[in-house]
Amino acid sequence: MPFHFPGMSGSNAVCSTHVPYRSDAHGFSIWNGFPPRTACGTTPWTSGRCKSGGGVAIALTGCCGPSGALKVCAEVLARYNACPHYIVRMDYLEKAARVLDIEIFELKRLRERLGENFARAVELIKEAVDARGKVVVLGVGKSGHIGAKIAATLTSTGSPAVVLDSSNALHGDLGMVADGDVVLALSASGETEELLRILPAVARFRVQIIAFCGDPKSTLAQSAHVFLDVNIEQEACPLNLAPTSSTTVMLALGDALAMVLLEARGFNKEDFAKFHPAGLIGRSLLMRVHQIMRPRESMAIVSTNTTIRDVLKAMTSVRAGAAVIAGEDRQLLGVFTHGDFVRNFQADSKIGERLVADLMTLNPVTVHKDKLAVEVLNLLERHRIDDLVVVDDNSVPVGIVDSQDLTRLKLL
Repeated sequence: MPFHFPGMSGSNAVCSTHVPYRSDAHGFSIWNGFPPRTACGTTPWTSGRCKSGGGVAIALTGCCGPSGALKVCAEVLARYNACPHYIVRMDYLEKAARVLDIEIFELKRLRERLGENFARAVELIKEAVDARGKVVVLGVGKSGHIGAKIAATLTSTGSPAVVLDSSNALHGDLGMVADGDVVLALSASGETEELLRILPAVARFRVQIIAFCGDPKSTLAQSAHVFLDVNIEQEACPLNLAPTSSTTVMLALGDALAMVLLEARGFNKEDFAKFHPAGLIGRSLLMRVHQIMRPRESMAIVSTNTTIRDVLKAMTSVRAGAAVIAGEDRQLLGVFTHGDFVRNFQADSKIGERLVADLMTLNPVTVHKDKLAVEVLNLLERHRIDDLVVVDDNSVPVGIVDSQDLTRLKLL
């Protein structure tokens, strides 16, 4: 595992041919994927070598690179020649973990920077949306993709948003901007040419501009009414080139903005369901229990003096996995399931002649017919049951939900 030392200058450009590195970051002598000043050697022969302000350890070697890392790397090479098992090449999982560690580190930095500007951004968007305005999202390249996702999240949670294509903005698409809107502009550098080109045209409208930007001195940040800092120390890309940490930070900040707005505007489950009528979300949030239950005529309803043999016949006739036991006043008394029969049969092979009143489950779990279908999912999972009795205002059984029906209804 040879080492090379391109452009050696202090400890900033020391690297290994097998380990990703940054040659432009102060303090990054050798990289194991951890943030600066947070990692050092762990193998016995390098224990204690890292000092404050030093570099970062090579993955799994335990070698760290403080100032003057050339000497350290020479020691690593010597150790490798003598004991190659000390030098372990990172596998795919370790490389993936390194990416996640870096992005988590950058997200924690973002969390620490949240402040008054974020609160002001929430207020600006809330005021605009409450006045029937919208959010216009601008971004180019990867920032544009992140912007599109943020716009979709805002729209689906009650804050209308549109994406303004920077390449078409000056050719008619500015027509989607209106006085009273809020413009959300995304650019890691704050100097994206295509975005800056349309800012003067956007500024002619009475709009508020919120900038997601990594440089407070950039043109975009200086042109914005609110600046939200998305700067990062490093990308998760081993070349420090591909937008990774930077886009993750932008996306997370957009999610935070949308979710805080959701609460600030009193957006609830029913509102959410209106915008998601299709799929599991829409079906579970919009549909009521009475729409998914098996009606009373498809239930096996028996009295307390019915034998187990006859209960099974009643269940078989309607192809149900449970029978409901009701009193003379139609009130629910209990439930008997196929599972109950199997469990009791093991102890008593003559169970068929016994009365269901002796073996039924008293006070079974029920759900009101007008509850949302999502409540059924919660109850079945919480109580680990397969059949749920549906009742009306008078606790009279009016239907039953069989867990097998949920797949057919595409609720599972």
